[in-house]
Amino acid sequence: MILPPNFFPDKKEIIDFAFEAYGLKSFADLGGVWAVDGAYTFYTIDTYKTEKAVLVDTNFSDNFIQKSSNEKKLKSINGNFGNESVAQKVGKVDAIFLFDVLLHQVNPNWNDILKMYSGQTKCFIIYNQQWIEPGKTIRLLDLGKEEYFKNVPHTPDHPTYKSLFNKMYEINEEHNKIWRDVHNVWQWGITDNDLVDTMKELGFEKKFYKNCGRIGNLPNFENHSFVFKKNK
Repeated sequence: MILPPNFFPDKKEIIDFAFEAYGLKSFADLGGVWAVDGAYTFYTIDTYKTEKAVLVDTNFSDNFIQKSSNEKKLKSINGNFGNESVAQKVGKVDAIFLFDVLLHQVNPNWNDILKMYSGQTKCFIIYNQQWIEPGKTIRLLDLGKEEYFKNVPHTPDHPTYKSLFNKMYEINEEHNKIWRDVHNVWQWGITDNDLVDTMKELGFEKKFYKNCGRIGNLPNFENHSFVFKKNK
């Protein structure tokens, strides 16, 4: 299998750890198309004897559509994985992949997403941009415009972020939510403690953790990887 240039070894590492340690046979990759065209889904299908694979995203790239059309094991769902109706379509799977998406989830919030899927999986495989400042999880937009753009990898003139603070309470017609609640922009600074505590409350134990390093020159974020397994 030819891996794309932006296929992160740290994400491969947690997939390999979980599938080899726990004999997983099925998974759902939530939001797995953007920037990688479903690469982690196809890697997992090709590497492990999966019986069921699901990928959910709101936008499918041409490359993903072409490749997925020949993959009989894969069920593609075009929709927002934060919707309960979409979660129902995903059904029960051994593992849920959440790569680079948890910090974007609002209404329902990131912790509500975890709760929504906790009853239909036994393993969460997570790679997320984590807030490393002391204290609790924060909503980045509440920092105000100046501090917000100090803490995200985008400038105020980026097409998606341009005028964000002027239109926060206007409806984004694509997602039928106010701009303040759409997943297209950075939303949360999630701390490790809050993520681990949330998973404990849902009955999951941390089995793998790695600090994967800083994100560019952002002062308050690092990439962290996790595997959580449901307690018996």
